[in-house]
Amino acid sequence: MHETIVALATPPLKSALAVIRLSGDDCFEVVSKVFSHNLEKENKRKVYVGHVMNNKEIVDKVVLITYVNPKSFTGENAVEIITHGSMLIADEIIELLISAGARLALNGEFSSRAFLNGKIDLIQAEAIDDLINAKTREAKKMSLYSLKGETSGLVTPIKKEIADLLSQIEVNIDFPEYEDIEEVSRSQVISVSSKIIENVTKLIHDGKQGQIIKEGIKIAIIGQPNVGKSSLLNAMIGQEKAIVTNIPGTTRDIVEGEINLKGVTLRILDTAGIREVSNEIETIGIQKAKAATEEADLVILVRDASEKDDDSFLALVKNKKHIIVYNKGDLAKEKKHNALYVSALNKDIEPLLKEITKTLSISHEVYEQPSLNNSRQLGLLGLIRECLQQAIEDATNDQPIDLVSVNLLSAYNATLEILGEGNKNDISEEIFSRFCVGK
Repeated sequence: MHETIVALATPPLKSALAVIRLSGDDCFEVVSKVFSHNLEKENKRKVYVGHVMNNKEIVDKVVLITYVNPKSFTGENAVEIITHGSMLIADEIIELLISAGARLALNGEFSSRAFLNGKIDLIQAEAIDDLINAKTREAKKMSLYSLKGETSGLVTPIKKEIADLLSQIEVNIDFPEYEDIEEVSRSQVISVSSKIIENVTKLIHDGKQGQIIKEGIKIAIIGQPNVGKSSLLNAMIGQEKAIVTNIPGTTRDIVEGEINLKGVTLRILDTAGIREVSNEIETIGIQKAKAATEEADLVILVRDASEKDDDSFLALVKNKKHIIVYNKGDLAKEKKHNALYVSALNKDIEPLLKEITKTLSISHEVYEQPSLNNSRQLGLLGLIRECLQQAIEDATNDQPIDLVSVNLLSAYNATLEILGEGNKNDISEEIFSRFCVGK
């Protein structure tokens, strides 16, 4: 029996309304102890208007909605109480419900119960959190694909194809006297696994691009003092956030700003100008600048178009994805062919924004389709590909077919883990749903 949990479902702030959510097998009995209507025999979704009572004292007039299992988000009996948005009232109601037999829910426990009760899979559960944290419409759209189950549909065919291969091998193990069956099994492993690997490789590629859309990227702006790094940050974010002066070393700490560039959140870091100094505070700022460069997904190396090039910074970015941009382009006496010029002071930075978009190289299709786009999902896709590659190698080298199946089984279990179905060594249900093996 699942005990009843309760939590505030809206932010803990003063507002017009607040929503309190409960879920659990004895949810209706718990609420009936403090509500002006008896819900214990409730058998369908229903809306009530009534009072939450503390003995004979009215706490608040509320709207209450009942959800009968399994037709609720969690798959259990559930109640939502819509009260006035005073935290004093909301806290008092929650305290009453706890006194009546509920307990305070843990972080994510409603979604966890929905997952455990089969209402959503793990990809959908992750999408709930992604949807809440989405910063762009594109990221929200991507999360909705997962919430609707479309992303899970990318994994299901892979799971089925690997299960079919394992079924074929099971036949061979059961009937080892037929050598031709073993040869067919090896041939199928090589052929089918190769096709699955192509599919998985595309999913990984699209997923990494989807991850950029969903999570954004970190960009570090680096360069010598007074090349216009702070002016460039201000121009990019559209506000005067970083202090700009002609004094070298003005920026001594990391200054951050965010923009939405074609659906991708760019977290931009303006760093201290890197040079040899004896000032302790500026030295710390330079150390932070170098650390930010290491952590950044993309580095913008700013040069002064009116000065001679300093190539000493190239060593910092040689192993990083980077863009070299010449600021103060309006002061350049002569411009280099194929170089990128901007004028941060004049807000003329469109060429840089276009170059960032080009560098990210996100295809239009990625915005319009579901993708497996978090580190867990991408890691498991990589494991599937690795296991299938090993299975192909074993089959090509005429390894015993039961040895080949070990890597196929690992790949199959990884598909289960993506969906949150867990690792199951016994796949008899999958096998018997597809083939009759005569026993």
